[in-house]
Amino acid sequence: MRRGPLKLKVQLFSGETIAFGPGKADLLAAIAAEGSISAAGRSLGMSYRRCWLLVDEMNHCFVERLVETLPGGGRERGARLTAQGEAVLAAYRALETQLAEAAEGAALHLLSAALLPAPAPR
Repeated sequence: MRRGPLKLKVQLFSGETIAFGPGKADLLAAIAAEGSISAAGRSLGMSYRRCWLLVDEMNHCFVERLVETLPGGGRERGARLTAQGEAVLAAYRALETQLAEAAEGAALHLLSAALLPAPAPR
């Protein structure tokens, strides 16, 4: 998320693997909204394969799966967030909000005032 000249990016690691970050949060939100990994990918402009790899990575980094897939036809097919997935997404969004609010302080205003709107010509 970007606040003026400041960009905050929260990433959670499991070992050396990025378990969760802004892109994975957006993917979870899209899966929740669309009801499938492929539809979520289309809405985000991502390939199904890339989305599936990210879902698989998330599912291997948390104690409980964040996304469950529902094979077969009919209304009950596709993918959905587990209770853990919903909780992780909500907690991540809350953390983003808390950090954005904390960044609104005097230090950011001082840094913003000292920055040029664009780099000066060389």
